[in-house]
Amino acid sequence: MTKPCREASVSQRLPIGLLFAVLALVAAPLVGAEGQAAPPSQPPAAQPQQTDQNAPEAGGPSGDTGVIVVPKKKENSDATPSPPPAPAAPKFKNPEGAGDITFHVNVPEVTIDVGVMVEKTHQFVPGLKPSNFRVYEDGVEQKVEGFKRTEAPITALILMEYAARGYIFRVQALNMAAAFAEQLRPQDYVAMMTFDLNTHIVSDFTQDKKQIQQGIQMLANGVYMPAAFRETDVFDALNESLDRLSRIEGQKYIILIATGVDTLSKLTFDQIQKRVKASHDITIFSVSTDGLSEAMGGGGMREMTYLQADNEMRAFSDMTGGMHFQPRFTGELPDDVRLINENIRAKYELIYHPTNARQDGTFRKIRVELVDDEGQPLRMQDEKHKPLKFDVIARDGYRAKQEVE
Repeated sequence: MTKPCREASVSQRLPIGLLFAVLALVAAPLVGAEGQAAPPSQPPAAQPQQTDQNAPEAGGPSGDTGVIVVPKKKENSDATPSPPPAPAAPKFKNPEGAGDITFHVNVPEVTIDVGVMVEKTHQFVPGLKPSNFRVYEDGVEQKVEGFKRTEAPITALILMEYAARGYIFRVQALNMAAAFAEQLRPQDYVAMMTFDLNTHIVSDFTQDKKQIQQGIQMLANGVYMPAAFRETDVFDALNESLDRLSRIEGQKYIILIATGVDTLSKLTFDQIQKRVKASHDITIFSVSTDGLSEAMGGGGMREMTYLQADNEMRAFSDMTGGMHFQPRFTGELPDDVRLINENIRAKYELIYHPTNARQDGTFRKIRVELVDDEGQPLRMQDEKHKPLKFDVIARDGYRAKQEVE
């Protein structure tokens, strides 16, 4: 209780004037500091920051008051730089006024269909290799560059004699045509034409064998009726058939069913023979219809006429790589048709570029031989190791194209 009393006594001792002087000295520094501070209600206006439009691409200061940008370190700075691109290929420009020039080189190519048949059974010999074949053109060996075994749809024309020579010939011809039409396949492309003094189209090219069979049936309905003409122009009919088939691409076949006797053709045998030799990709299979007549007996000049006609048809087949048949009885027809079918569909296709590349229109003779792995003539044996004879069936030549000057 003594302290308050002491303070009160001190205050009473000091004069009032002196007290105000002390308070004034203490408050003076505080008033000076408050006079220099900005009032809080009026903040200073912010100056807009101007961006330097000409700032360097790699960074750096953009002005006196701007920020400092540190450039970013490039990735893979130690990697090897990629090589420069290859120079563009030089472009050649033709002289003004000259058009584009293209050079074509025609390299002759020869395709041969070769059939290898056992002589006794006429069966096709499979399993041969390219090295088993040797091809000669005009005696000069050629290099076989293409080889394959073919069994494809066929394009064929049935050319049948249908004249007033005797109904027995017409019956034999119709039986042969019917047997051939029976073995046709859906992909085959076949037409039928008959001839006497003139040619007659029975059915144009079709893949529907029923049309061929209907045409044969139509002729069979009048087989015992007299035909229009007795004369037969086989050479002219064959020449017209070659013209029709020449417009079709690929391998073609003519099934010639006739006696082969020619009476009033405009072409001679030598002329049609040259025409057959000049044909390309056409093989002729000939079937004689006078076999039954010969079996029944004829003799004299009649037999000589048919014998000569058979030899002429056989020549057409041999020149084109086909086969000639002379059946005597109807029972032989199925086997003959089977052999034709096998020979047409099962072949070896050989392709070569002739060493004589001249396109002079000359006839080039072809010979095909079979050899073993040692280059010796090929020998075949049956199951009992007995030697087998075989026939190599191929066209005997071709005519080179004539170069157009």
